[in-house]
Amino acid sequence: MDWFKMSYTLFGGLGLFIYGITHFSESLQSMGSNVIKKAIGFVTDKPILAVLTGLTITAVVQSSSVTTVMLVSFVNAGLMSLTQAIGAIFGANIGTTITGWIIAINVGKYGLLLIALGVFPMIFAVNSKWKAIGKGVFSLGLIFFGLELMAMAFKPLRTNDSFLTYLTMFSADNLPSLLACIAVGCGLTMIVQSSSAMLGITIAMAVSGVISFQTAVALVLGENIGTTITALLASMNANTAGKRAARAHACFNVFGVVVMVLLFRWYIPFIEWLIGGAADRILQDGSKPNIAAHIAASHSIFNITATLVFLPFVKHLARFVTWITPEPEGEEISTLKFVGGVETMAPEIAITEAKQEMMKMSRIVDKTLKLTSEYIIMDKANEKIAGEVYKHEKITDNIQKEITLFLHKVIEVSLSPEQTTRVNSIIRTSDELESIADYCESLINYRKRLFEIIDKFTPESIMILSEYLKEVHGFYTKSMNALDSKDFSLKKYRDEYGKLGEKADKIREIHLGQINKGKYDPLSGLTFSDIMVALRRIKNHSLNIAESLSGGKAAN
Repeated sequence: MDWFKMSYTLFGGLGLFIYGITHFSESLQSMGSNVIKKAIGFVTDKPILAVLTGLTITAVVQSSSVTTVMLVSFVNAGLMSLTQAIGAIFGANIGTTITGWIIAINVGKYGLLLIALGVFPMIFAVNSKWKAIGKGVFSLGLIFFGLELMAMAFKPLRTNDSFLTYLTMFSADNLPSLLACIAVGCGLTMIVQSSSAMLGITIAMAVSGVISFQTAVALVLGENIGTTITALLASMNANTAGKRAARAHACFNVFGVVVMVLLFRWYIPFIEWLIGGAADRILQDGSKPNIAAHIAASHSIFNITATLVFLPFVKHLARFVTWITPEPEGEEISTLKFVGGVETMAPEIAITEAKQEMMKMSRIVDKTLKLTSEYIIMDKANEKIAGEVYKHEKITDNIQKEITLFLHKVIEVSLSPEQTTRVNSIIRTSDELESIADYCESLINYRKRLFEIIDKFTPESIMILSEYLKEVHGFYTKSMNALDSKDFSLKKYRDEYGKLGEKADKIREIHLGQINKGKYDPLSGLTFSDIMVALRRIKNHSLNIAESLSGGKAAN
């Protein structure tokens, strides 16, 4: 037996398979990005809708690990409850079984044909939709061709006595052997960190006649446990809520496998009866034509059944993972960190996560503006409020930096023109939000000048500042509506911007008049001017946000 040839054929086929799965996922995301965005919006406390959401996203992304990491990150950021995430995780487990059915289609010999059909539109098509379709067909060809190569690599093992003797330890015909198969499937999936890749290897081994149907099913059960490692590793940097979501995924899969171990001796005959045609029927060339469909069916039915059984107990599972993952004293409920890297998430999901972080940043800036408004019109210094503004300014600095670094990595991935536009918009908006927080800090420092020398603004000046602050704050609040509001009008917003500018000019004239009348001492007059300049800048940055989110040009 030529072990070297078998090894490079196996790993070459595996490489083509993984590359095909990755790019097939990217093409589906490019065509279904709107589906992902809408699906995320449907995540509610209703378990059925949460399950459908997880199923839909995973069907498009073709990776339950990617979906689960996204859900962990949303829980980590406080954008989704634990029970919502658990329901979506259930759906993700069902959605990932679609990969098995794609692999099970017995068209391996047509892999090269699909590659030939897909490569030309992928490279030469001008329309992005046709490019995505071509990429999808090309990637599907790589999946089938890679699977065919892996099956070819395994064929010599059917006649190798040493391997067959070793394989009897993993026949899954008794409890120790069944547990050994599950452990092998789990361990290899943890190493590869791709249940799809391990499923491909399992089906290739089964189709080539190297392993039996029940051995393949036992390996798939182990792969269901092993796939949870990606989310568990990603959650290491998450807060308690994020860790709970990742552990809920692991607990669900482990509990499901434990139940299936108890039912295994009846489950195999049930699949045989349900699908029809003996799974282990062998042709003259040694291959098993029926086994791939049987494996895909066993994978799907296992995950669907587990979801139906555990769905009524979502809250109980949430309480269990809360119990095993207590919250340390003094830990902040939600952190401002991304969970997982770009390499572990789909571009559409990465963009969605960045958008959620940006929205969280906008709420922090909104709170900062409120605190700043309170501080400006106070009669005496309040260090608690000033300290909160300083803290929020540092947080926005960190978030803006994280978003920018994260999205610059996303840009390196192949994105559609629409996705690129959204990435640039998020980067620009986060930069504008950070600038507004900077001016809030400046406003606090300007006002502190007068507190330090016990100087005060006149009641008239306080009233003018208070009114203008409210209008600027309201103007900022409207800017964020440009992201999702269908009623937002950029033209009307620009008109309001002009009116605010005119009002600032009038305030400046009143202010100069009061200085000429001697109502201001020099420091108070200078402070008032500095505050008005900062408020103008906040107004400008708010317009920049609205134009960035709605696709317009930034204000000068």
